[in-house]
Amino acid sequence: MHGLHLTADLHDCQCEPHWLLDAEALGAACLKAVEAVGLQGVGRLFHTFPATPEGPGGVTATVLLAESHLCIHTWPEQRAVTLDVYVCNFGGDHSAKAHALMSALLALFRPGHAERHALARGSLAAVNA
Repeated sequence: MHGLHLTADLHDCQCEPHWLLDAEALGAACLKAVEAVGLQGVGRLFHTFPATPEGPGGVTATVLLAESHLCIHTWPEQRAVTLDVYVCNFGGDHSAKAHALMSALLALFRPGHAERHALARGSLAAVNA
């Protein structure tokens, strides 16, 4: 289960509005980015939420990877997005691919501000302790 978990909370996204509103368009972009960085998509779920009094509904785009997962949630009324990229490094180190995927998604959403975190998961040293 050794792997890398990257997260980003994006604020003031300057992207075209459809990236925050259209689950199918965002999902297609996710699949394209996954393939471009050399990860393997094995499942997907793209969902649009209904509008609320605060504004249009956001979307969730999830791509199940052979290596683990990608998940995106949008809040169009806040021009905000959360990104979650997790790769297991079983059978090879996929960390560079995870970073490349995160970079591609940051370029898509063009945030004015991003809070990014990286977490090493399932440390091999902990297993041997």
